[in-house]
Amino acid sequence: MRNHTIASCLISAALLGFASAPSAQTVYRIVGPDGKVTFSDKAPVSAQQGKVSDIGVGANVVSSGSSSLPFELRQVVSKFPVTLYTTDSCQPCDGARSMLTSRGVPFSERTVTTPEDSSALRRLTGDTSLPAVSIGSQRLKGFSASEWDQYLDAAGYPKSSTLPDGFKNAAATPLVAVQKPATPAAKAAEKAVAPPPVSVPPAANANNPAGIQF
Repeated sequence: MRNHTIASCLISAALLGFASAPSAQTVYRIVGPDGKVTFSDKAPVSAQQGKVSDIGVGANVVSSGSSSLPFELRQVVSKFPVTLYTTDSCQPCDGARSMLTSRGVPFSERTVTTPEDSSALRRLTGDTSLPAVSIGSQRLKGFSASEWDQYLDAAGYPKSSTLPDGFKNAAATPLVAVQKPATPAAKAAEKAVAPPPVSVPPAANANNPAGIQF
């Protein structure tokens, strides 16, 4: 019992430690002009620095009914957004998703299926273990219902669902949105300039011998 109390205090302290801090930073995937890929918590200030994809860590929960969440739950979600990281054919990932859904926790889901996704996940959590979850700026690796429940309790999420009828979490999206490079044909098409239209003078006729047109 004493150990459980100490663990709960430590979890609460961890969550309170960042409660007054800004929301979890967004991570950007930047593709430079030379094709080199880098990750940064700062977006490039100009297009010349490279194309950017927001891969996020504390992304806002997007859903069909987010505006109708109960006030208390909406407040918790704004302070401690939940993001679930999963992959295909992963039974623990299915269990984690089911646990969050059953408890009524609004969350965004990011899938990890490509090497770029894995690199981004390692940057965010320190390794590539799945499933993983972020609750605010706290990151938990591996699914443990009891541990996740403790952190959700400390963050203030209800122990049972208070979601309105019809609420749905947004569909899962890739952790890194990869932009396919333009093909040589597409680049050539972008540079091609359409020739100016040829002006054909109006034909003269008996009623308009000068070919005047208004």
